[in-house]
Amino acid sequence: MSLAQGATTALVNSAVAGTSLDFYTLLGELSSSQGAMLRRLALCSHLKTRTHICPCITRAMSQSKFPVAHSLGKSAAHRSELRQAKRIVVKLGSAVVTRGDECGLALGRLASIVEQVAVLQNQGREMMIVTSGAVAFGRQRLRHEILLSQSVRQALHSGQNQLKEMSLPVLEARACAAAGQSGLMALYEAMFTQYSTCTAQILVTNLDFHDEQKRRNLNSTLHELLRMNIVPIINTNDAVVPPPVPNSDLQGVNVIHIKDNDSLAARLAVEMKADLLIALSDVEGLYDSPPGTDDAKLIDIFYPGDQQSIRYGSKSKVGIGGMEAKVMSALWALQGGTSVVIANGTDPKVTGHVITDIVEGKKLGTFFSEVKPAGPTVEQQTDMARQAGRVLANLLPDERGEIICRLADLLTEKKEEILSANKRDLEASSGRLSQPLLARLTLSSSKLNSLAIGLRQIAISSRYSVGQVLRRTRVANNLELEQITVPIGVLLVIFESRPDCLPQVSALAIASGNSLLLKGGKEAANTNRILHQLTQEALSMHGVKDAVQLVSTREEVEDLCRLDKMIDLIIPRGSSQLVREIQRAAKGIPVLGHSEGICHVYVDSEACIEKAIDIIKDSKCDYPAACNAMETLLIHRDLLRTPMFDQIIDMLRVEQVKIHAGPRFASYLTFSPSEVKSLRTEYGDLECCIEVVDSMQEAIEHIHKYGSSHTDVIVTENEETAEQFMQQVDSACVFWNASSRFADGYRFGLGAEVGISTARIHARGPVGLEGLLTTKWVLRGEGHTVADFSESGSMKYLHENIPVPHRIPS
Repeated sequence: MSLAQGATTALVNSAVAGTSLDFYTLLGELSSSQGAMLRRLALCSHLKTRTHICPCITRAMSQSKFPVAHSLGKSAAHRSELRQAKRIVVKLGSAVVTRGDECGLALGRLASIVEQVAVLQNQGREMMIVTSGAVAFGRQRLRHEILLSQSVRQALHSGQNQLKEMSLPVLEARACAAAGQSGLMALYEAMFTQYSTCTAQILVTNLDFHDEQKRRNLNSTLHELLRMNIVPIINTNDAVVPPPVPNSDLQGVNVIHIKDNDSLAARLAVEMKADLLIALSDVEGLYDSPPGTDDAKLIDIFYPGDQQSIRYGSKSKVGIGGMEAKVMSALWALQGGTSVVIANGTDPKVTGHVITDIVEGKKLGTFFSEVKPAGPTVEQQTDMARQAGRVLANLLPDERGEIICRLADLLTEKKEEILSANKRDLEASSGRLSQPLLARLTLSSSKLNSLAIGLRQIAISSRYSVGQVLRRTRVANNLELEQITVPIGVLLVIFESRPDCLPQVSALAIASGNSLLLKGGKEAANTNRILHQLTQEALSMHGVKDAVQLVSTREEVEDLCRLDKMIDLIIPRGSSQLVREIQRAAKGIPVLGHSEGICHVYVDSEACIEKAIDIIKDSKCDYPAACNAMETLLIHRDLLRTPMFDQIIDMLRVEQVKIHAGPRFASYLTFSPSEVKSLRTEYGDLECCIEVVDSMQEAIEHIHKYGSSHTDVIVTENEETAEQFMQQVDSACVFWNASSRFADGYRFGLGAEVGISTARIHARGPVGLEGLLTTKWVLRGEGHTVADFSESGSMKYLHENIPVPHRIPS
């Protein structure tokens, strides 16, 4: 047995037996992870049963050392860097810990916070908690004691209802703190024990920081606790603390007076060289004006020097710090090298993951940063786009058409610059991207020419988009109602690999009067940048340059999806994984698109061999990475072992298409290709599934069960069979004797598409210009009131349809 194994065994045995062991002499012989495990076990040596020890052993054995050094006195410049935080201080405000009745603790919230801290601790991070709650907990206990001390006679004469309303004396806060502190700590200890995590209580006052010897002692104690994998729980000693001194919060980077837990947390974070301070309160974060006021906007990132732009509201009814104290403390901590996030710890929608989400770099609350970006934030970009979009929507149709035509001209005039940028992206992506993704990333002269042609088609269509009257109704005499087309608002389009998407979507947004936020993949950064510059150059013709914005910051897709008050529609264009992630993340914003493109081609028993081979080849091999490429080939059973079937198989082999056999197809063959793992697979490459069906009706049932409602095809010479297929198949696109690759906005004559939708509402199939419009109702009257149409009124409803002038094509 090795020394490490022997030491571990001896320590476990002594811990279970409750005996002491001088194990620190052994640590020099052990690896760091083994030493950490032994230290963790030693902390549990007071426990007498093996059931308490085993979880500690399990966690210590599986825990990996977190590979990040402590803060070097420099705060994170971006949220994404918070993932590397090792030493973290979590400050729990009074409103977070305290119940709404201000008497007692919010146990559910506290339990979820403890769980998150334990999870991060188990990852190898060093966690510290600065907590409020002692006064509230003590007030609850003391009130209970007072009620119990009432005489029995009082209780009997008062009755239960009056007893509840009995006036209680005002309880002094220090007494409440003294009575509540031990109970608060016992609660924390009980909760953390469920996660095999040890805790320690630290009570401090100002003197512990300003007396040099006490400060060193405190620092040493905290470091030792962290070294032994214990979570210190720190609070001001409210039983003896003096009243807060007004205006004495901050006196420079080396001095901070501890008058509330905000200043305590900041001082502690800097003293302990913490990487991150998370301050949880009862508001989402820092607002530019008091939360709840009409124009209040949440500040995503706050920079030193921005204090003058903030109007603070009142303090929390249970706290003593207020948002101004939080901001001042946060800036002090930031100056000391600790990153800070102020976030909501009371919202039930996020409470269970607010701490872990912040550490993962997600956009929650207000992030304090000393590094101010050169350009606008994504919130500012969205606001700029909306303002310019309203001007765009009110331009004349011909003016919007001129912008699009100018963009089409620029695609050909600046062709060399575009292709040069695209070449840099291709070189950077070589060896990192698969061949299908590289194909999507690649631009060519012919692609740019096709783009320009499509954009000019959109320019023509734009003359009949915004402001078109769809319906007119004479509600009553001199009261006329119109339904007219209007833009949706702010569109967020997220796309991967395909830079040609940028001018297409931009043109459709311009034609429909929508403002646009674009988030492209980093693999096409250079190409997207030049294409966006050209788009803004075209928009500048009529003073609406900002209507199309390219998000080039470090914003995560999930963070963009949280802008539910700023974005009206999200359109994802990319892999099925991307679309599913966006659909999950965008809980408050509609998403238009499809998550998968599982397209079928059904070859009927009455199919023409030449048509079948051409359609199958084009559907699968023309562009296998496209969402409208064939993924499953359905063959009528009567075609098996016929020359037609052999020719289809030979063609697929020549084209190097890997075949997967469906269960029924595999049962007909002695030696078959690999059996498919799932009949609901989007391969996105030169692969497909072949399955056998007994009839057209069975083919329809297969499509409904395993398809994605994208595009499905029948190949047959029987018109009646084809019509039944097209009528019964419930997909966005259903074709007869035509390749599935025709499911495309450009090929449909829409000029371009923002994507293909498989939704049942608003827009379906390739979504072009009309899919980016909604409607509004305009009513013109002459002083009409609803009372005029009552039984005693003088008017009656007519509801007569008024003819709408037809569009005159150019």
